[in-house]
Amino acid sequence: MPRLSRAVALIGVLLLATPAFAQRLRLVADAWPPFTDSTLVNGGLATDIVTTALARAGYASDFEQVPWARALMGVGDGRYDVLVNAWYDEARTHLGQFSGEYLLNRVRLIKRRDDPIEFQDLEQLHDYPIAVVRGYAYSAAFDGDVQLQKVPVHNFAMAVRMLAAQRVRLTVEDEYVARYYLSRESARVRNAVEFLPKPLSENSLHILVSLKNPEHAQIVASFDREIARMKADGSYARLMKAHGM
Repeated sequence: MPRLSRAVALIGVLLLATPAFAQRLRLVADAWPPFTDSTLVNGGLATDIVTTALARAGYASDFEQVPWARALMGVGDGRYDVLVNAWYDEARTHLGQFSGEYLLNRVRLIKRRDDPIEFQDLEQLHDYPIAVVRGYAYSAAFDGDVQLQKVPVHNFAMAVRMLAAQRVRLTVEDEYVARYYLSRESARVRNAVEFLPKPLSENSLHILVSLKNPEHAQIVASFDREIARMKADGSYARLMKAHGM
């Protein structure tokens, strides 16, 4: 076989063996530090884990940060391939395919320090206005309880300031996210609020791959495989440590 023909054949074999290199994935997330934020190192912990796992699977990627509702809509209509930071919600399965769990979020309720609210079950919260971020899923029971007085807001910073100003009685957020934002609030806001002891839920974090991408099942399988390998070889733990977790 002539040398040029052999080179062409070799390139063809390599391309067939690694089809993922042919696709550059469009990743999206909202600003949700310390997990996803373009101002943080490598886009935050979740972005770093996801891009690393996808790169190990052979996928190059570009990342865009947009508001949550736009990110979710963009995955649904195929404008983006991968939503980096999705909690499982049945309705979202019509938009994309979920990966396995790659992080765990502990969701907690927050009240004013001087407010004698107690929480053991959701029924105790029915009388209280609760600030929630528009479009977020917190837990199946919480999200589906129509007797809860949910007050939609744009982000947690707005929610906690409303709480401190006594415009709502409660808000809710992942514990690490809440602590990140509270550390950047004024002392007046930060010292006015506290976590309720009992967590609302523990939610697994996933990527959501758009059903509009014809390779969505392959992308999810490759991602899950590499997450397992990262945990086995220690690279997952090193990323967690690098982000202060």
